[in-house]
Amino acid sequence: MLISSDSFLDAVEEYALVFLNAQGLIQSCNKATYSITGFSRSELSGQPFSILFTDEDKTLKRGEDQLSETLKTGKRSSESWKAKKDGSRYWAAMSLSSVYEHNVHIGFTVIVKDITERKLAELEIKKREERYRLIVESVKDYGIFMLDTKGHILTWNDGAERIKGYKRDEIIGKHFSVFYTAPDLEIGKPAMELETAIETGKYEEEGWRIRKNGSLFWANVVITALYNEGNEFIGYSKVTRDLSEKKHEDELLRQSEERYRLLVEQVRDYGIFMLDEKGRIISWNEGAKRMKGYTAKEIIGKYFSIFYPEEDKLNDRPAGELKVARQEGKYEEEGWRVRKDGTMFWANVVITAIYNEKGVFLGYSKVTRDLTERKEAEVALKESREKYKLLANQLKETNNHLASANKELEEFTSIASHDLQEPVRTVKSFLSLIEKKLSDPNTSAEELKTYIQKAIKGSNRMKELILNLLQYAQLSKEEVAFEEINVSELIGEVLQNLKSNIEASCATIDVDTEVDYIKGDRIQLMQLVQNLLTNSLKFIEAKTPEIKIKCRLHGHSVLFSVSDNGIGISKDNQSKVFEIFRREHTAMKYPGTGIGLSICKKIVERHKGKIWIESDLGKGTTFYFTLNDNIIP
Repeated sequence: MLISSDSFLDAVEEYALVFLNAQGLIQSCNKATYSITGFSRSELSGQPFSILFTDEDKTLKRGEDQLSETLKTGKRSSESWKAKKDGSRYWAAMSLSSVYEHNVHIGFTVIVKDITERKLAELEIKKREERYRLIVESVKDYGIFMLDTKGHILTWNDGAERIKGYKRDEIIGKHFSVFYTAPDLEIGKPAMELETAIETGKYEEEGWRIRKNGSLFWANVVITALYNEGNEFIGYSKVTRDLSEKKHEDELLRQSEERYRLLVEQVRDYGIFMLDEKGRIISWNEGAKRMKGYTAKEIIGKYFSIFYPEEDKLNDRPAGELKVARQEGKYEEEGWRVRKDGTMFWANVVITAIYNEKGVFLGYSKVTRDLTERKEAEVALKESREKYKLLANQLKETNNHLASANKELEEFTSIASHDLQEPVRTVKSFLSLIEKKLSDPNTSAEELKTYIQKAIKGSNRMKELILNLLQYAQLSKEEVAFEEINVSELIGEVLQNLKSNIEASCATIDVDTEVDYIKGDRIQLMQLVQNLLTNSLKFIEAKTPEIKIKCRLHGHSVLFSVSDNGIGISKDNQSKVFEIFRREHTAMKYPGTGIGLSICKKIVERHKGKIWIESDLGKGTTFYFTLNDNIIP
């Protein structure tokens, strides 16, 4: 019969000590049994062992099974949920032993300890590990694993298996130097990298690494020294990326980096941080700190609209971007953002909706790049293109002007050579006749005088042609000397210069001007009006010759007109009258060089105006010309 001292049993305070008979009924227990299970000695006495189990375990008869197994093996230990008297549960470590007397089984001893607190701590650790698994192990584009303080591999994610080819059970426990090339191993590079990570906090590089099958791949590697809350060094994290196709897929890898570098806080060229489902900032990396100027302490918990210009906030743009990211999975744009100090920068922004394995929405990742330099370059390029376009237009205009001038020069040369030869032939012809007649005794002095007069007339025409040509050519060389001109005085001087011609034609001149002063080159404008008036006097044949000179305001221009009731100009020739040496009538009937109207056209163009005619045969002609922006108030 099993006998124990109550005082000895009650001295054990951390364990419930229970004694069962051979049938599994409780015979006795210590005082600690009450504090652990809630049952008193009297309540347990004579009760089956299963009273300590949960209802589920009672249904499954696990108490009886454990006693049977203990009877067979002698001892049995287990951990499981047990039930207290009030129905609450606690996690118990339980040990059962068979008790014999003279080789006869007489019962069982049961030792129970409440380890609920330890179990809850373990569950919390598992919960944290689950979070780590969601964040790290599902990443496939990065090999992310842990090393112990000596460099042996402790963990292994799917990305590491995909990149390096090892399964977890093949690589856990091996030294990470297994991934390095023979030359790197010879110089002790793995150990050097670990030393650097401890000294500086991290080690980062790109270089060749080896897969399980022996093939090489170009890797980006980041090794970070890890410390616990007590600042005790506990090992390393190692992140590896396969950059073998970097040259061909740089953009794709950069997008992948934007999505998966959330774990790499030391990235400086990208602002990478997390937002909760409402858009509040819950993480902050070094790149974001450098780019936007806020420390993690200053920015965590604030709404991400703090980075947006005031106008975007008023238009509720930040909330709209989150809505698009949630609906479509991602939102991307380029635009202006605001730093802590108030300065603006041109940013590329990617906002991605984040979900866990069960499809539960967790929040957003936000990746920002500073593209201010590129934006400034684009603006500079645009300005350069505008300048080039302006220069090209100027060159085109200059080229057109030169082409027009060249055409004019060709026509001028062709016609001038013809018109200049005509008086030369005339002079030469009559001089030859004089020479021939001088040897003829029958030649009279009167006949010789006629020949001499005709030769002189030819030379005078040549002189007139040369003077007009020089005058036409000189217009292109001389600058327009703008000055204030009294219109009435200008016309009065012209009328005075042509007084004899006007009297000879018996023409009536009517002047009507509503403009007092204009700006222009006095000499050239006087020549312009004088040439037009001379042209009208030359071709006027009416019984009562009339010429009208008018000056009117025409918008921002001055409009002059010189009208006559002369012979008029045919429709076919109206567009040609301003061409040099162009004559509708013979010089015999209407003397002239054919240059006067060409000079008029050039003077008007040099004053940025236009000249044209309106005429009907037998009814007269009106010459119009404008002078742009030449009005003096």
